[in-house]
Amino acid sequence: MKIVVIGLGNFGMSLAIHLSNTGNEVIVADQDLEKIEQIKNKVAHAVAIDATNENAYNSLPLNNADLAIIAIGQRNGAGIMSTAIVKKLTKAKIISRSASALEDTILEAMGVDQIIHPEQEYAERFTKKINLKGSIDNFEIDDEYLVSEVEVSQSLVGQTLQQSDFRKNFNLNIITIIRKKQHTNLLGRAIEKREVVGLPKPDMVFQSGDILAVFGKDADIKKYLKNHAHGFIN
Repeated sequence: MKIVVIGLGNFGMSLAIHLSNTGNEVIVADQDLEKIEQIKNKVAHAVAIDATNENAYNSLPLNNADLAIIAIGQRNGAGIMSTAIVKKLTKAKIISRSASALEDTILEAMGVDQIIHPEQEYAERFTKKINLKGSIDNFEIDDEYLVSEVEVSQSLVGQTLQQSDFRKNFNLNIITIIRKKQHTNLLGRAIEKREVVGLPKPDMVFQSGDILAVFGKDADIKKYLKNHAHGFIN
């Protein structure tokens, strides 16, 4: 995708680099020349503009963009002004960062496609990760359900999925399994990579070190993690 990112604070900078590293054509804009200099070799193009000046946007390919992300985080209205200008200049999908409940209301009235709250969302996700002791990673589907990466219990190793009766025992669905495998890189050095084995079949055998991507309720994932720590199944 061709993505325009406006605002290079910590969030915008990190987002732009990650989007670029995952194969997108990323064009960034910020008024801070030092930030432009810092990122210019990591994205397709970097432009210094005043995000509150509509004429400055002539240097951005908004007409050809698939997505515009306004990542400005200050509470001075700059993000709102930038969003209004971008909304006027492009038909691309718009994602805008909000710094307050009032900005939420204004952005909703503007009809942006998505409103994001990076600090709040990170804090909530990190809290969930702390509370789910033993979880490797997770993300919420809603207030009750989530997808979580958990290590396979040693009591399951050697059993097939069918033998373990995993869904019945834990009230969780296994979406896929991730296994670490050794590969040799171009320099002949052994490296470890995570590989997804696909949708598990009933005769698939659990191996030590397997990472299970499971879907279910928060309470059921906590129960599995508690049992995993003790190495048994209730």
